Amino acid sequence: MAYWVKILYERKEYVVNFERVHAFCYELNGRVTFWLPDSAIPIVINPQSNLEDYQKILDYLECVTGLELDHAHWVKIIYEKNEYVINLNCISSFCHEPNGRITFWLPDGTIPI
Repeated sequence: MAYWVKILYERKEYVVNFERVHAFCYELNGRVTFWLPDSAIPIVINPQSNLEDYQKILDYLECVTGLELDHAHWVKIIYEKNEYVINLNCISSFCHEPNGRITFWLPDGTIPI
């Protein structure tokens, strides 16, 4: 079932199916970033300037992280002082290095974690 949300960002109106967004990033300053499905375009929502859309994101994350869904396995990972909420079922590759470090790339983004 689709979870469509209208988001205002940089004077543009986006209608996004959050069921297709596979990673969100909370920054220390309170901003939340997610990447549009099928692209590497980041959407950055600041609670001070866009509290309504920020709350939509928090509501969605509260909903999906509290559920066990067949098509999703949401986890929280702290990386470089940011908290990422990621659907692990959407990660397509991992790299295990000789020093023990594991790297993966966010879906729809280009950021290695």
